[in-house]
Amino acid sequence: MQEKYLFSEIESRWQKQWVDRKDYKAENHSDKPKYYALAMFPYPSGNLHMGHVRNYSIVDVIARFKRMMGFNVLHPIGWDSFGLPAENAAIKNQTPPAEWTWKNIANMKRQLQEMGISYDWDREFATCHPDYYKFTQWMFLEFYKHGLVYKRKAAVNWCPSCATVLANEQVVDGACERCDTEVTKKDLEQWFFKITDYAQVLLDDLEKLKGWPEKVKTMQKNWIGRSEGTEVEFTVENREDKIRVYTTRVDTIFGVSYVVLAPEHPLVQELIAGTEYEQEVQNFVSRMKGLNEIARTSTETEKEGLFTGAYCLNPYSGERVPIWIANYVLFDYGTGAVMGVPAHDERDFEFATKYKLPIKTVILPEDASVTEKDAPLQVAFTGEGIMVNSGEYDGLKNMDAWDKMSAQAEQDGFGERKVNFRLRDWLISRQRYWGAPIPMVYCDHCGIVPVPQDQLPVQLPDDVVFKAGENPLTSSESFKQTTCPTCGGKARRETDTMDTFMCSSWYFLRYTDPQNSKLPFSKEAADQWMNVDQYVGGVEHAILHLLYSRFFTKALRDFGYLKVDEPFENLLTQGMVCLGGAKMSKSKGNVVSPEEIISKYGADTARLFILFAAPPDRDLEWSDQGVEGCYRFLNRVWRLAAQYEDVLKGQSSGEAASVQGRNFGELDKAAKDMRRQTHQAIQRVTSDIGVRFNFNTAVSSIMELVNALYLYKEQPNVNVAAASEAMESVLLLLSPFAPHMTEEIWSQLGHEESIHRMEWPKVDERALVQDEVTVVLQVNGKLKDRIQVSAQISAEELEAQVRLLPKLEEWTQGKQIVKIITVPGKLINVVVK
Repeated sequence: MQEKYLFSEIESRWQKQWVDRKDYKAENHSDKPKYYALAMFPYPSGNLHMGHVRNYSIVDVIARFKRMMGFNVLHPIGWDSFGLPAENAAIKNQTPPAEWTWKNIANMKRQLQEMGISYDWDREFATCHPDYYKFTQWMFLEFYKHGLVYKRKAAVNWCPSCATVLANEQVVDGACERCDTEVTKKDLEQWFFKITDYAQVLLDDLEKLKGWPEKVKTMQKNWIGRSEGTEVEFTVENREDKIRVYTTRVDTIFGVSYVVLAPEHPLVQELIAGTEYEQEVQNFVSRMKGLNEIARTSTETEKEGLFTGAYCLNPYSGERVPIWIANYVLFDYGTGAVMGVPAHDERDFEFATKYKLPIKTVILPEDASVTEKDAPLQVAFTGEGIMVNSGEYDGLKNMDAWDKMSAQAEQDGFGERKVNFRLRDWLISRQRYWGAPIPMVYCDHCGIVPVPQDQLPVQLPDDVVFKAGENPLTSSESFKQTTCPTCGGKARRETDTMDTFMCSSWYFLRYTDPQNSKLPFSKEAADQWMNVDQYVGGVEHAILHLLYSRFFTKALRDFGYLKVDEPFENLLTQGMVCLGGAKMSKSKGNVVSPEEIISKYGADTARLFILFAAPPDRDLEWSDQGVEGCYRFLNRVWRLAAQYEDVLKGQSSGEAASVQGRNFGELDKAAKDMRRQTHQAIQRVTSDIGVRFNFNTAVSSIMELVNALYLYKEQPNVNVAAASEAMESVLLLLSPFAPHMTEEIWSQLGHEESIHRMEWPKVDERALVQDEVTVVLQVNGKLKDRIQVSAQISAEELEAQVRLLPKLEEWTQGKQIVKIITVPGKLINVVVK
């Protein structure tokens, strides 16, 4: 071996060999158990960032480890390549989105290969390729055929800067998640997926996901937002109109002091027509249309309202209740109307106090006196208690009253028990070019007609004009004008494209059968590989990609295309890479380029640091000193292997790190210690990678083994077999983290087979047995000495040995030994007085 560790020469050579030899190709038919390891695929923005390096390094360690453990591993990569940035680049640089995207893909693919990630490159695809989005369109048609797609006019979130619709999940603090522009409302005809049909099963099956972080499951649970309540009707005074209100607290209904309609509720216009309230209410309604619903319902937003001049009747008490409109009620949520109970709801209390509306107590704490039922409240009481001011229900516990009042509503026909969900249907229409076209046409004779599946893909045209604020597809006459698949007459294409989450909601299935030209995947291939055994990605996708992927998987199962009903068995959400306490980002100017680190220290150093610096689920603080430390460690391993080269070449047998075939001979204490430290390291690293994903502590254990091996080579009588076993174990344990260097050393030491095809080292339990242990000696709990004793010594023998110690008289001089407490293998405490 050459003395110096020349990483650039080593890494490029092995990267080429791995790709050329297809070393990491997953076998469709194998006797080995399958393991599907997957990182969330990247958007091809142009360059990898350190977050990518961390994500892909984590999954690569898992994939390499599982291969060595005897699994047939599927570890694929692709590109989530549709999206707005390509379109913005086209507008800015007059570059076609496809050209910009494919150029970025080529660069990022080169970077991934330079990292030495063990992908099966034969399964690579990009979602913007017609061979892929053909099947995204196929998915749309399948969901349409099964009644899970519809089109309707809706007030939608609109980003003026991006000139497109946003799903609720893409609005953050009232602004577009991508460009931070304030989001407004706009009425448009839009396509929706009926994810609400799966709300209950998506909620119920969260309990199945034992390998998911609790925080992600909680986020999905809250987003789905199941509640059990009662829907009741308030009759509008002097009209036949009914206002349906959903409430989870029907037990408080005698305390209603106002009913609030959403400003967009159609009844509002009827109630105010020709009244003195009309103009003021109209102005309020117009102002609300300019605000997005996320901002309106935020707890940070001040609650505003206006009286309509109309009243309705409480169905239980018959009392007149004023009808208001307010900013915090949305027409698309629930019934578009809510009842205000200020005494028992904090938001209603704030609203009633502001507008001087009545506050009537109808529930008292169980320990309160009845005289308090009419006492003014300082804050809303939201707990359970005893009913008051509630007619025939007075004196009941409120939850008992809840049941009886719901039953009365059903019996008398003015209400019913109902389950409600916060989850809304998924709006998938986007007014963009760079996305999968929606495969629908509009015919004057036949109406809305789906494109037949055998005519897919509906391809994106090239003759479009990119202008800020306009949908480029509307500029292409060749795209818009078509013929009706049903009657053959003139028709026009849908010019909206699909939300890019459509592409990523099933991509993990395409990896199982990426060359299939007839179907997105065969059932046989999906049943073989699914579900994904380990999925790794950012927690920011908890209620977008992860929820949509679960929906797709369950629907495809119901359609008969899948056996599994959950896409991801285990989920790891990795922490951020930070510098100076903040997440790395161009806007903060705290970015470290992976290419610069790789060119200076090598890919193995970059990988090792990113895995060693913190547990994978925690944020990682970047440290130049930490990178240099990892580089020095790899150099130490290189020098150690070079020093042991002659010994190792003589021992190499292809049965690396195995006791089989090794002649250890008679081991002295130093050799026994070396073997024990070797197998302790194997034991810890195997557990840290395979069970807990504690890569940082795994690397620490390897470092300790290297230190031990450096000390052992200074022994006067080195046991060749023990040294060989230890060195080969170092290389095998380190190989998932530093694949290039370990592959090179392995080859240099005479092994013909790749180190990554070796069997993971097994623990020899016999080597873990210690002949001697160090025992702490204390007098009245104070440390006095440490002594070496036989590991098999009994408590009685240990006590006898301590009593014979020459120093015992000195430590106990003038005092009487009361007793000696012994913990064999750990400590002795001599108690004196």
